[in-house]
Amino acid sequence: MARHCVFLVPGDARARTGGTLYDRRIVDGLRAMGWQVDWRSPGDGFPWPDAAARAQAATCIESLPDGALVVADGLAFGVLAELAERHAPRLRWVALVHHPLALESGLSPQDQALLQASERRALACARQVVVTSPATARALDAYAVPAARIAVVAPGTAPAPPARGSRQGLSLLCVATVTPRKAHALLLQALAGLRDRPWRLHCVGSLRRDAATAAAAQALAQTLGIAQRVTWHGEVAAAPLQALYAQADLFVLPSQYEGYGMAFAEALAHGLPVVGCAAGAVPDTVPAAAGVLVPPGDGPALSAALQALLDDAPRRQALAASARAAGQRLPRWEQSAARFAAVLEAVA
Repeated sequence: MARHCVFLVPGDARARTGGTLYDRRIVDGLRAMGWQVDWRSPGDGFPWPDAAARAQAATCIESLPDGALVVADGLAFGVLAELAERHAPRLRWVALVHHPLALESGLSPQDQALLQASERRALACARQVVVTSPATARALDAYAVPAARIAVVAPGTAPAPPARGSRQGLSLLCVATVTPRKAHALLLQALAGLRDRPWRLHCVGSLRRDAATAAAAQALAQTLGIAQRVTWHGEVAAAPLQALYAQADLFVLPSQYEGYGMAFAEALAHGLPVVGCAAGAVPDTVPAAAGVLVPPGDGPALSAALQALLDDAPRRQALAASARAAGQRLPRWEQSAARFAAVLEAVA
């Protein structure tokens, strides 16, 4: 029997955000197993689509045939509650929630309430909800999704050689789109107090998705007097990114919330010690022996954690060994795709 589904993913399919990378890797895995997968975009600008994007989404969804098995990325699905409800009788919705939209940083209480109400309505239409971590499954308690309708399919990792480290000082790597939730400003402030240490920070991630936040972060580096020690790479392709992981000594990302944290898993796969925040799924992804996690938003604690690891090479080496071991225990993408396929087959 032919196995067919549609992935409904907003924005550019080539975007190097964690969510889109996850979607692409799962689609590749499904196709390798013989699934026919159509990739459709409901438009751009989500989760705050304008009228044109909403119209495009309506046209896209209306064009789907009756009975279609549709995996809808939550970045769009959560704000398309009306369309989800209208088409629920004829489409088999599978919601893919990377993290609840209302948990994004920098939202007003009104916007949080709006997003939560919309996503709750949309999720009620889904025959199955796929999340990327147990932490995200727990977060959906507030959305009245029955546990029986939630399946955890964690991201996979690819085999990676251990990081070699930098031969000139200490190379710190941060991989994240520059948005308020990723807390680049907090990281820059913490590092500014450690300017007497021989570090250099490499920031990889889009500077365009939230141009105002990216510009503010770059201006802050200038104000703090550390601009010459921070390189903003923007989005990079897979090969240059692997080269940056290889030359790093430490992975740093004080994100305020993560539905999983694929960059953290990638750091573990390369055997990099981690400094981050105990937020969302990060403690589930990063074992205590592989890094140091501080409370979200705690600048002094972040600075102290960085200082301790910058100054203590033996501890960095011990954390690196544990990180490498943890990375080898993570699922591979083939396993994640197989788990996703099992979920779809149950719905189909």
